[in-house]
Formats: sequence, structure tokens, C-alpha cells
Amino acid sequence: MPSAADEISAAIAAAGGAIPFSEYMRLALYGEGGFYTTGGRAGRRGGDFITSPEVGPLFGTVIARALDVWWKELGSPSQFDVVECGAGPGTLARSILAAQPECADALHYVAVEISTSQRALHPQGVESRETMPDEPITGVILANELLDNLPFRLFVFDGSWMEAFVSQTAGGQFVEVLRKPDVVPSCLPLTAPLGSRAPIQDAAASWVRDCLTKISNGRLLLFDYCSTSTPDISLTPWREWLRTYRDQGRGTHYLSDPGSQDITTQVMLDQLPSGVITSTQADFLTQWGIDDLVREGSDYWESMKNAPDVAAMKMRSRSIEAKSLIDQTGLGAFTALSWQR
Repeated sequence: MPSAADEISAAIAAAGGAIPFSEYMRLALYGEGGFYTTGGRAGRRGGDFITSPEVGPLFGTVIARALDVWWKELGSPSQFDVVECGAGPGTLARSILAAQPECADALHYVAVEISTSQRALHPQGVESRETMPDEPITGVILANELLDNLPFRLFVFDGSWMEAFVSQTAGGQFVEVLRKPDVVPSCLPLTAPLGSRAPIQDAAASWVRDCLTKISNGRLLLFDYCSTSTPDISLTPWREWLRTYRDQGRGTHYLSDPGSQDITTQVMLDQLPSGVITSTQADFLTQWGIDDLVREGSDYWESMKNAPDVAAMKMRSRSIEAKSLIDQTGLGAFTALSWQR
């Protein structure tokens, strides 16, 4: 299997000397030797970073409560589709199934994951796939921290807006070169301080549109770290929104060691399709009963603490999990995005 660096070098040569940053990112994350294709450990304890489902089962238990309400709103159909995209090792699916939602008998849970090694970890009771199903979906398409990983174009203000491409030196180092675009994206401000940068998330917007066309009746629910305005992000130091992660910490420069680290950006709400309803993750989880679940856990623990069983230990952890999930300086500040069809 070629490494991500080998694939990127070949693509640069084939393109005559440079490829768009979006293509570099695609190969670094999703090429044959890419971070996710080869089983990057994102979302797993001890892996490259921890996501909300990996904090513990509480996140999935709250989602299960919401799924029950949405199933009933659709008239309690005999098949209720839940398609989770970027499912990783199946942690969220496992938590939702373990919560035993009322819709369990109707639930057709599809876990979509590009990595073969991650799909091998998916729990029983789900349909594990590499790609999205073709059939119309009645229910929910769900994703946690997916849009921030979709390849984006990178623009740099150098007297005018220029698009960043990736080239390679004679010594093999990947470097950035700027080219004048045919069209400047309309979301960019007319002018900006020299060196300002901004992501143009065509792939994220296209992915959302494609999902909405697949939903015949239901909703798209996403969780991610977001920013409202592309002009505002262009005034923000780029290292605050263009990030890499490795071993539960920040990685190196995004042009270093492709395939060995995650590359991610803030999701720009003004670049996504209209009709979205947003709230903080903390508000979403509160709306769907996280406080009730914490109280339930505390009551169960109090009744069992003198002779605790496994269930009591799990219930006891709910209060700790909730603090992480609704922390307004961390995961709680993430955005919950929902489109309804």
C-alpha cells in the first residue's frame, strides 16, 4: 500500500507541479494511505482524540431519547432508518442500541465508515457499510464531527484572494504555492489583512445537500465545532481554526507527515445549505433530557452503592460524563445542526 506522502507526490507530478489544498487533504485523510482509511484512531480512548460518544454511553442514551420522539412524529413506521456517517468503531451505535429505545424493533441502524479496520469493530445489530445506502431514508442521518474533516479549499489574502495549492521541493518537502482563482467565492470579504486565510467548504455543503436529497421523511442531525461567518474567520489567526491532531493533542503543521495526523477546520455555517436549525450541544442535550438521565443515574447509584453492580457503576458515571458533554469551554460549545425534510 502506498503511503499518503507517496500518493500526494504522484498526484502533484501528474498535475504538472501542484494540486489544490483540498486534494492534498483528501489524500492525506482518505487516500489509500490516509489517516482515516488506514484506521486513524480518532474517537477511541487512547487514540488521537476523544469525541462525545467516546466520553461514555450517556451521549448515545440522550440521542436514543430524541430518536424515539422523532420516530413517533413520523407515525411510528415499521422501519425507522438511522444512518450514522463517519461511524468510526461504532461507539455511538453501541450506546444507542444499549439504551434500548422504544423504536428498537423498528430500528434499521446503518453505520457508514470508510476504514475497514474500524468497520470490523462495529457491534452486532447494525448494517456496516463503506458508503451511504442508495435507498430513500425514512428517519435520521446522523454524524458527529464529520463536516470538519471533509476536504476544503484554502484561500489566502495576498493583496487579493488567492487559492492555496500544494507543491513539492526537490528535497521532497511539501510546500504551499498561491494561484489566482478563476472565481473568488462570494462568501469571502472584499478585502482582508495581508496573510488572512479562510476555508471554502464546497465538499461539506455538497455532502449536506446530498444527504437531504436521500431523506424522504425525517431529519439530518450533525454535531461539530462551527463558526458563523467566513469574513470573521478570515480575521482569526489561522492556527486557531486549521488544526491537526495526533495522540490526543495538537499535531504538527498540516503539510507535515500526511496520513499520520488528522486535519480539521471550523465548520462555516454561512457556507452550508439554508434551513438549518442550530443550538449548542449543551442546549441540545439539555432539551433531550440529559439532566433527567443524570438524576436517574444518581438515584440508582444511591440505592445500590452498598452492593454496586455493573449497572450501578455505569449510572454513577453519568454525572461525570455530563460535565464533559455540556462543558461550555469544551464539547458543550459544539454546535448541533438539524435540517428537517
